[in-house]
Amino acid sequence: MSAIILHAGREKSLYRHHPWIFSGAIASMDGNAGLGETVEIISSKGEFLAKAAYSPNSSIRARAWSWLDTAIDADFLKTKLAAAISRRKGGVIPPIPYNAERLVHAESDGIPGLIVDRYGDDVLVMQILTAGAEYWRETIADLLVELTGIPNIYERSDVDVRKLEGLEPRTGILRGNPPEKVEITEYGTRFTVDIINGHKTGFYLDQRENRHLVGQLAKDRDVLNCFCYTGGFSVHAAAGGAKSVLSIDASGDALKLGAENAALNGQPSEIHEWLEGDVFKELRTFRDSRKSFDLIVLDPPKFAPTKAQVKRAARGYKDINLLAFKLLRPGGILVTFSCSGGIDMPLFQKIVADAALDAGVEAQITQKLGQGADHPIALNFPEGEYLKGLVCRI
Repeated sequence: MSAIILHAGREKSLYRHHPWIFSGAIASMDGNAGLGETVEIISSKGEFLAKAAYSPNSSIRARAWSWLDTAIDADFLKTKLAAAISRRKGGVIPPIPYNAERLVHAESDGIPGLIVDRYGDDVLVMQILTAGAEYWRETIADLLVELTGIPNIYERSDVDVRKLEGLEPRTGILRGNPPEKVEITEYGTRFTVDIINGHKTGFYLDQRENRHLVGQLAKDRDVLNCFCYTGGFSVHAAAGGAKSVLSIDASGDALKLGAENAALNGQPSEIHEWLEGDVFKELRTFRDSRKSFDLIVLDPPKFAPTKAQVKRAARGYKDINLLAFKLLRPGGILVTFSCSGGIDMPLFQKIVADAALDAGVEAQITQKLGQGADHPIALNFPEGEYLKGLVCRI
């Protein structure tokens, strides 16, 4: 087996069980490991540190599978997958009314680069982000069918990060015969999920509890949902008794499915308005026309995938939050999010505070939000905390 030998002093993160080994930490390599193959990680003093998946094209040159000198094989992966799946069945995660969830959350479940989402009882959507998960792709698919009893798996490995790993994007049927669309339920609401053409794996399962919260806040309020995608927050708001819901997204196809989701829940069409457009432009138009709302949801796409884009992203986050504060009526509520890994909660809170100051409003944070419990954050991998949210009342 090939081995990676680290520079002196660069083993500290491995002692803390952080799974990433960057290229700059590597002093030398003994052997010729291929893409995704298992390598040993050795300290400058010859001490065994971990078994890891090798990625020759990425700045993250290896990702740790285990800190024990154990075989990385089908049995190892079966144990890891079974543990992740069992954690979703109760205990830490309380039973709540939904039938779609994340079964495997990559590094936070000890399987770097692997995402698996369950939609209903018949479909899994799998996303492979790294060379190591790619190497074991077929084995993982077989194990998922065995462990879950779900015969249909669709792959959505069509994300840009694969290019950094030297991998081409790929989508398609992995096992069985999954449908193009599937219906799911959460907290009494129903949604049609397009697993083939939708964002990510089809639906933003990490926002489930936050959508439910917006429904609880929406009664008798005029609601604006920005970057609405297929109307998750919109449908929950209407189900919670909102007077009106205006939903904005740049995708006409997403808005069409959003309207279908509203109809699926028997919501009167006059409650909803679906607007195709650029959120930044539409918010400025609303400001200039003195339009106002009681509750605004901002759930934008990732503005800063890495710390290199933080400065530009901060300007974008400040801009939309400033405009939203200006559009809120007295006593109004802003529910605002960032899913950018490069922006942590303290920085996001500062951006929103600066936006309120520039908007000329005084606001309170009444609640801090994050991803659902089926998207856990491993203590040894703080990067797993990507979703940050604030509920602000002016």
